Amino acid sequence: MNRVHPFRVLRAKPLWIANGVIVGVLALLFTVFYVGANVDPAGHLRKLPVGLVDADKGAAADGKRIDLGARITESIEKSTAGGDKIDWKVMSEKEAKEELGKGKLYGALLVPADFSSSVTALSATTATADPVRPRLTVLTNQSAGSLGSSLARAATTTAAESASLQVGKELTARIPPAQQAKLPAAARVLLADPAAVTVEDGHPLDSHSGLGLTAFYYALVLVVCGMLAANVISGQVDHALGYTHNDMGPRRVHRPLLRATRVQTLAIATTLMAALSVLMGTLVLAGAVGIMGMDASHLPLLWLYSVAAIAVCGIGALTLLAVFGTPGMLLVTLVFIAMAVPTAGATTPLQALPDFYRFLAEFEPLRQITGGVRSILYYDAQGDAGLTRGWIMLAVGLGAACLFGFGVTRLYDRKGLHRVPEEDAVPTKAAVAAR
Repeated sequence: MNRVHPFRVLRAKPLWIANGVIVGVLALLFTVFYVGANVDPAGHLRKLPVGLVDADKGAAADGKRIDLGARITESIEKSTAGGDKIDWKVMSEKEAKEELGKGKLYGALLVPADFSSSVTALSATTATADPVRPRLTVLTNQSAGSLGSSLARAATTTAAESASLQVGKELTARIPPAQQAKLPAAARVLLADPAAVTVEDGHPLDSHSGLGLTAFYYALVLVVCGMLAANVISGQVDHALGYTHNDMGPRRVHRPLLRATRVQTLAIATTLMAALSVLMGTLVLAGAVGIMGMDASHLPLLWLYSVAAIAVCGIGALTLLAVFGTPGMLLVTLVFIAMAVPTAGATTPLQALPDFYRFLAEFEPLRQITGGVRSILYYDAQGDAGLTRGWIMLAVGLGAACLFGFGVTRLYDRKGLHRVPEEDAVPTKAAVAAR
């Protein structure tokens, strides 16, 4: 008896071609999405929102009223040195604090109330030998993303230093040389560059907040749980209905075939996904907060949002698997991982991404979920800090998944595109008894 050795299958060209194309495309796409989005964030930076606060009350000098704070903010706002990289937003100190506390600003520059009076004092002949240097304060916001905060800090610090030099040049030009000679040496040095630039945290986070990244990683866990659960549930439902076998180590189990339409199969899997999302959401919250000690508040809301996010991601993944079959697994990986992570706006701000990635960010699930989690963890669950958008996009995603999934599978059923031939799908009495 001649028996063909199994390894002869390696001689089949279609096997090599099909697998080569699939893994090659995946490798290329992952590279494009991950590296392409982060290769030059500073070069792609555009309209990064940064606050510009003028709290200066002005001062009197030589019988005239001067307001150096207004001059600085106007100079920075109109400056074209940075092109359109920074979107300077002039606002009050209270408004800046509120915007920082909602993650809508990546940083801010604060001109203090005594700035003009402090600078004017440097040019007074009665100035002390050790004059007090006025300050310009750069406020950072790590809760909006560490990279975005760093980009805002660098741009704001540069703008503040340039403004200080410009003010120093104007003051020096206005003071006669004879009067400058009477100033203390320290005052003359500071007069050319009067302002000291200091950096402060504009929205401090708790110590167990991962420097503003716990929201992203928590949201990523929710998405991955939904995606992986969908793969598991899809396979187990097919096994329970008898469409596929189940390998448990060396043991192979195959159940009798039960007739089920594609719509019914998707409905069974969706029901399991919705129910098991409660378990997964509970365990994720317990693991992150209870075991790992992640700082979190509004725990009931965080639990509810976690369950909803896992359910929506899982049902979305089940839809792709039901509609596209085996290729659906690749689509799930691309949608929920490859395209999602670079466009989440957590590691790299959306304002520092190329236009194509900004487009993807409008509907990618991880970005929407991260915004909601960030609002709950960092911004006191304020709706306009990302939570409202998160809930809306979850609802839209669930509706789209259900319409697409059940609509297409119903179309398959109506056209007679059953998963097994009709005559093989009816279980015998012996098969039913065995179940």
